[in-house]
Amino acid sequence: MAVYIEPRVLKGFRDFLPDTEIVRRNLTEKIENTFRAFGFVPIDTPAMEYAEILLGKGGGETEKQIYRFKDAGERDVALRFDLTVPFARFIALHRASLTFPFKRYHIGKVWRGENTQRGRFREFTQCDFDIIGSDAPSSDFEILLLIRTALLNLGLDVTIHVNHRGLFNKFLTHIGQSDKLVDILRTVDKISKVGADETKKSLAELAGEENAKKILEFIEAKGSFSDVLKRITELSGGSSPESERLLTLFKFMQEACICDAGIDDACISDTHNSEPFVLDPSITRGLDYYTGVVFETFLNDLPDIGSICSGGRYDNLAALYSKDKETISGVGSSIGLDRLLAALESLGKLPAAETPPVAIACVDAEKSGIYQALANKLRREGIPCEVFLDGGSEKQLVKQFVLAEKKGMCYVIIPGENPLNDTITLRDIHTRKNDDISFSDLVTKIKNA
Repeated sequence: MAVYIEPRVLKGFRDFLPDTEIVRRNLTEKIENTFRAFGFVPIDTPAMEYAEILLGKGGGETEKQIYRFKDAGERDVALRFDLTVPFARFIALHRASLTFPFKRYHIGKVWRGENTQRGRFREFTQCDFDIIGSDAPSSDFEILLLIRTALLNLGLDVTIHVNHRGLFNKFLTHIGQSDKLVDILRTVDKISKVGADETKKSLAELAGEENAKKILEFIEAKGSFSDVLKRITELSGGSSPESERLLTLFKFMQEACICDAGIDDACISDTHNSEPFVLDPSITRGLDYYTGVVFETFLNDLPDIGSICSGGRYDNLAALYSKDKETISGVGSSIGLDRLLAALESLGKLPAAETPPVAIACVDAEKSGIYQALANKLRREGIPCEVFLDGGSEKQLVKQFVLAEKKGMCYVIIPGENPLNDTITLRDIHTRKNDDISFSDLVTKIKNA
């Protein structure tokens, strides 16, 4: 007796049917094209690493969420929880083969055993992009500009919230709370989820009532980029390399004609938010490896979905895997593909799955080679074409028309005795009418449809 195994999928994991996967692939391709336009190159790393590699610098809640187990060889291994830590290991291992500054992108799946919610799953895809080997403010700015460009190319209106972890650290030192740095950072990082009152309560337990007020005053500073920068610089004890870094970034934003009031419309080529960057002192990022500028990206039309692209500078991460402990500066960000798709769907901007506009019907299965030759002629003209594989009777031909309609195709070619040379019969799926035309006219008609 055959054993029945119920077909099911683990919670937080998903199958993707063709319509969904086509949209995902098309979206990924657009993002990838933007990365390449900025000079970034692709890499890949294993889905599974030694656990000590991944646990070395992840920190915080991530260590509790990691999928960790013993393999058949009793090795302590784990599935990657992000693409940044494996990238640091990659740099340490292949440093001699790379040219710096090194600009990479990596699109791949990662795994976290966390609670599922809208746009958030236990297996999900990240689109990472980093510059490593440069400590220049220009590298920070290029990452910020790449975030904006990639999302604008998808038709999205975004605001990028920027902060500097180092400046926040300096502020905590200034008020005598540097010993509680990690706990305070993680508490502040959750303010958008739990609210100001709950955050204040948690901060009071950590640092005392008076210091909690000071911390909230710092992270809740509001106004223009320059106004907020001036305020948090004062609260942190005065000008510093960290505040100067933010000032330089602001200068780059102004020079690129994409930030601050009084902007000249001639400087921008889109109709989106004229102030796409906001200095937000509450942005700290929960992972321990961030050391400098950090940022999160929000959809102006759907802010409640959370950040769809986050990142920052991590100057000391790669050194963890290097014997000489030499610091290699890095800055990068990651687009959460699944959350981005959920956002596009909510906004009604999810593109329809593309299907070939035309199919070649199977009238005689013995002539499949000729049908494929005709399909190749169409593909060389830039027209995607599917060849139907089964047929031979009038009844089967009608079934092929129905199949083409279900697939969203516009036309079906009904091949004659010699379709490579004779006039071609083209059936319009919508009007259900046949038209006998030449190959060149067929190409023109399909391209103009």
